[in-house]
Amino acid sequence: MSEDRQSRWQRLLLGLFILVPSLALAAAVPVAWGWGLGWRDVVIAVVLYVITGLGITVGYHRHFTHGSFKAARPLRIALAIAGSMAIEGPPVRWVADHRKHHRFSDREGDPHSPWKYGDSGLALAKGFWHAHVGWMFDVNQTPLPQYAPDLLADRDVARISRWFPLWVAVSLLAAPVIGGAATWSWQGALTAFLWGSLVRVALLHHVTWSVNSICHLFGKRQFASRDRSTNVWWLSLPSFGESWHNLHHAEPTSARHGVLRGQADPSAWIIRILERLGWAADVRWPDPTRIAARRIPTMRGRDDNSAISSRERPS
Repeated sequence: MSEDRQSRWQRLLLGLFILVPSLALAAAVPVAWGWGLGWRDVVIAVVLYVITGLGITVGYHRHFTHGSFKAARPLRIALAIAGSMAIEGPPVRWVADHRKHHRFSDREGDPHSPWKYGDSGLALAKGFWHAHVGWMFDVNQTPLPQYAPDLLADRDVARISRWFPLWVAVSLLAAPVIGGAATWSWQGALTAFLWGSLVRVALLHHVTWSVNSICHLFGKRQFASRDRSTNVWWLSLPSFGESWHNLHHAEPTSARHGVLRGQADPSAWIIRILERLGWAADVRWPDPTRIAARRIPTMRGRDDNSAISSRERPS
C-alpha cells in the first residue's frame, strides 16, 4: 500500500480514534451531573489540553507548516512530540495536509473545504461534515514528498513521525497514570482517563476541526484573502488564537493571527515568550503596513478594531 493511499485498516483505526473520544465527550455531561467532577481530573485535563493544543498551534501549524519562527532543536523536538500527543496524526502528515489546504483553499484540490459540494443548504450541510470529519477518510492522501519534503529530510521530525503510535500511547496513558498515582486507586486512574484522556482528546479534536469547517463558513471577513476564511471570536481561546483564521489566510506566515485590538492569541503570546528566552528566533511578527493594506475597506476606521498597536509591532 502506497503511503499516499489509506488502507481499510487505517480508516478503521481512524474511525475508532474519532468515535471513542466523541462518545466519551457525549457521556461526560451526565457523568459530571450524576457523580461530580473532581478538581484533580480538571487540572489533569486542562494541563494536557494546553500542552497538546499548543503542540498543534505553535508547533505543527505556525512553526512546521508555515515557518513563522525558527526553533532551537530541543524546542523543535518538544513541539513535534507535543503535537503528536494531540492524536491528530504524525507531524509530516499533518503539515502536508495543511500546506495543500493553503495551496487550494476553498477551491478544487482543497482537502477539507466546506464549499466542496456547492453553496445550497444541503450542499453546505454535506460540506460542513466533509470539512469537519469526513475528509480524513479519503482513500487518496496528500503526497508527502511533494508537500513536506523538508520534514521528511529532518531526521528528528521524521523519526518522531514514525514513532507516532508511541506518542498516542503516552498521551492516553499519562492522565490515568497521574490520576492513579495521586489517589493511589483504580477509580482515580479511571476518572482521569475519562476526563484527561478521552474528553480532552475529543474537545481538542473538535476545536481543531472547527477551524476547518466553521471558520470557512461563519464569522467575519476583516481581511482580503483569496478564499472564504473567517474570524470566529468565540473559538479564539479554546483554539489558542487559531480561529482568527481570516488574517491567517491573508498572511499565512505571520506568527500572530489575532492582530486587531481585543483579538486574544495565546499561541502568539507563547511564541513571544519563547523568543525572549532565546529558544525561538527570526519570528515573523505581522507588519502593520501589510496588515492595514489587507483590511477590507468597510471594516476600517473604528478605533476599537484598529490594527496591531506599537507594542505588538516587530522589534
